[in-house]
Amino acid sequence: MRTRGRSILLAIAVAAVWTAVARRLGYRFGANTIVRCRRGHLFTTIWIPGVKLKAIDLLVARFQWCPVGRHWSLVTPVRDADLSARDRLAAASRHDVRIP
Repeated sequence: MRTRGRSILLAIAVAAVWTAVARRLGYRFGANTIVRCRRGHLFTTIWIPGVKLKAIDLLVARFQWCPVGRHWSLVTPVRDADLSARDRLAAASRHDVRIP
């Protein structure tokens, strides 16, 4: 039982550290996180580190449905600094399912 509790605490600590580092690098998380699939499609999704019901989390990427290309793909968050105004508009016009 103690090992299980430590494992859970370790997983929470890793997610917290990764989130802090990613935020310092310019990534945003939350209800309207802009992500890019491996084919280059941009869309918004709910990205809360450690919380997911519709995707397989790989810590820095997720395997989930791309609503733009209508395919399964690895998706990753995109830094705001890496997006043009046109990219932001394109991503905002396409939303993923509204569950984390």
